[in-house]
Order: sequence, then structure tokens, then C-alpha cells
Amino acid sequence: MIIITIIERETIMIEAILTYEFLQNAFLSGIIIGVIAPLLGAFIVVRRLSLIADALSHVALSGIAAGLFLGQAVPALSAINPLYFGMLFSVGGSLLIERLRSVYKHYQELAIPIIMSGGIGVGVIFISLADGFTTDLFSYLFGSVSAVSRGDLLAIIVISILVIVTIFLLYKELFILSFDEEYAKASGIPAKAVHFAFIILTALVIAVSMRIVGVLLVSALMTLPVAAAMRITKGFTQTIWLSVFFGEVSVLAGLVSAFYLDLAPGGTIVVTSILILLAVIVWKKERD
Repeated sequence: MIIITIIERETIMIEAILTYEFLQNAFLSGIIIGVIAPLLGAFIVVRRLSLIADALSHVALSGIAAGLFLGQAVPALSAINPLYFGMLFSVGGSLLIERLRSVYKHYQELAIPIIMSGGIGVGVIFISLADGFTTDLFSYLFGSVSAVSRGDLLAIIVISILVIVTIFLLYKELFILSFDEEYAKASGIPAKAVHFAFIILTALVIAVSMRIVGVLLVSALMTLPVAAAMRITKGFTQTIWLSVFFGEVSVLAGLVSAFYLDLAPGGTIVVTSILILLAVIVWKKERD
């Protein structure tokens, strides 16, 4: 009886995905984000820049709020997807972080809370101007299965291609830069240019991931799968592959849970990631 119920539910979900475009957009976007977020997250964690995802997600929220406000204030701009404003702000925030890191050479970690605070402050202002939390803004905060449009999916596909191509072409440089920045500079690697390319891609991935995971939870998808993978792998390449696997499991399980329980997918995806991390920690402890 239980097996029949499960099969019926799976059949209903598959039929719904084949029928409704918004579900197709959500699941395709989730599958892609489940790859590129942990892929970049592996480098972010190794470089001890985990908090940068939080900072840029708050800056991206400011861009989203600005886009919603401008859409209300200037009717001609209402046709522009607020996601693009979020991407613009996120990239700008990443560049400002790098600028501040060069200003505070001996206290580079200050750049992240400075930009995060600025992002929150600007976001609150635009949210107030846009008459508070709208349904659209709420979906960006926590993710939404129904809010992902074809335009969002297209943006995610383009950015995912950029990420995969960049990682493929600059893997050696990013690997050396992540583990030994001084050696990277001494060996002739254009460390500054590589780092700028990486940080901009990170900003773009954070911005486009908001539709599925949400602003407040996007950093978790970039770090939790990596944290789980690092507990049981012995090399960086293995960590990347296992991080992507854990990321995909988290996204798909989270989206399915959100579909059946009518919940925000960001929460279900992150809770799944946490459960995977706890399971790995317990399993590793039992083996040791």
C-alpha cells in the first residue's frame, strides 16, 4: 500500500512537471544551480571566503528591491526582470569588496561585513520605498517554485556555461591560487585577474540562485555540500565532485519536498543539506 502511494505521488509530480512550465523552469534551474553553486563553493571554502556569499546575497537583495521600486516608479522599467538588477548590484558589491580588501591590507576580512552592512541598509531603504515586502520580494528571500520564469532559467543557463568554461580553463590557476596565493604570484599566474574573474562569477551565481534557494539561504548551498564532502574525501578534485553530488541531492530532494508540502524550496533544500552533513559527520565518526 505504501509503495502504491509513493508511485502515485511520483506519477502526479511527473505529470505536473510535464504539464506546467513553471515547474519545468524550477526543476531545470534547481538542477543547474545544484552543480554550479557547490562547484564554486569548493574554492570559496578553501580560500576561507565563506562569508562572502552572505555579503553578496544581501547586496543582491538591494538590487532586487531597487528593481521592484524602479518598476513601480518608472512604468517603462517594469518590463525589466528585477533579477538583472540583483546581478548588477551583486557584481558591484564583489568589486567593492576587492577594493576594500586592498585598502585594509592587514584587516582584509573587514571588507565583507562592511559591504554586507551596506547591502542590508540600501536594501531596507528600497524595500521601504517599494511599500514593504511584496509577494515578489518574499519569493526572492526564501525561494519559490512558482516564481522561476523562462527568463530566469535562461540567465541561469548562460551563467552556468560561463562558470563551467571558466573553471575548466582556469582550474590549475584557481587551484594554486586557492591553496598558496604567494606561490601563485611568484610563478607568474595573473592572480589578480583570475581572482576578479572568480569573484564576479561568484556574484552572478549568488544572484541567479536566489530564485530557487532565496537570498537568506543561498550561501548555505555553496558551503554545506562542501563541508559534508570535505569530511570524507582525500583530495580537492574528489571534494568538488562529491560537493556537486550532495548539492544535487539537496536541491532535488528539497524541490520535491517543497512541491508536496507547499513550502518555500529554500528552506527544504537547506534542511536537506544539513541532514546530509549530519549523516556524514555521524558516519565518519562511526568509522573512526
